[in-house]
Amino acid sequence: MHAEIRAKAHILGFDAVGFTSAEADPKDRENLQRYVEEGRHGDMEWMARDVERRANPQALWPEARSVVCLGVNYAPAEDPLAVHAEPERGSISVYARGRDYHDVLKTRQKALGRWLVETYGCAIKVFVDTAAVMEKPLAMRAGLGWIGKHSNLVSRRFGSWLFLGEIYTTLELAPDLPELDHCGSCDACIQACPTGAITQPYRIEPRRCIAYLTVEHKGAVAPELARAAGNRIFGCDDCLAACPWNKFATPTAHVEFRPRADLVAPRLSDLARLDETAFRARFAGTSARRTGHERINRNVRNAIDNCRQQTADKSC
Repeated sequence: MHAEIRAKAHILGFDAVGFTSAEADPKDRENLQRYVEEGRHGDMEWMARDVERRANPQALWPEARSVVCLGVNYAPAEDPLAVHAEPERGSISVYARGRDYHDVLKTRQKALGRWLVETYGCAIKVFVDTAAVMEKPLAMRAGLGWIGKHSNLVSRRFGSWLFLGEIYTTLELAPDLPELDHCGSCDACIQACPTGAITQPYRIEPRRCIAYLTVEHKGAVAPELARAAGNRIFGCDDCLAACPWNKFATPTAHVEFRPRADLVAPRLSDLARLDETAFRARFAGTSARRTGHERINRNVRNAIDNCRQQTADKSC
């Protein structure tokens, strides 16, 4: 059964497939509870809701017996950090330069889910980063990779560039072996963080993380953190790009995730002129559109201030 499911998943466009039990791992709940109690979720109130359901797949869906964990490679062909040398241009995280991964993965997962139901007579539920699911611990348990010191999943084959999705199912599937931690003594991701948000190995302070500040944070950004963000206007790839395991990654073969030309190093001055309607048109079909014009415009204004301080160029 495993071989057939893997083969079908690959046909449907998934690059990594693994299986794990739907039973809870107590460590997941302990880690999440501590994370929330320390307030590290910041404005992400959804993380503080339903801790039990988030940490326990069977609390979310009691009938679940197994989880099919899926990954899609979105590795860039070019240096994702090259734009930082051009302060007058905006840096958009690699994951948001192409189609919105939520839509792409959900479509493929639904196709795989229908096939599972038709082939094995099971029930399924499909999730892509939009429900109470701890996708990284599940992916690690399913052997897709390990959680690195930057707190993201690392794959020996795809480095730090995997989109993740899950199918909960009533099928009883033997679990794959969890992936071992291969970070060793490396601390490249920790050293790469512009704001020191990775406070120690495997522990991140999201309220200092540029990815959080530019995407999830709703208010003004503290001046010292806004300055450290440089020209990053949506997300931050520094810790991901620094990982030595990326040397094994190959550029994504999925056309949906290849970067749109207008989202690779756009001029800040052009983005600053976008009103709500123009913003929606410019970022249509991307993950950045979900964050909204107000927050993106805030990030662009901060980046323009940084550009002018760095270059004394009023045309930024």
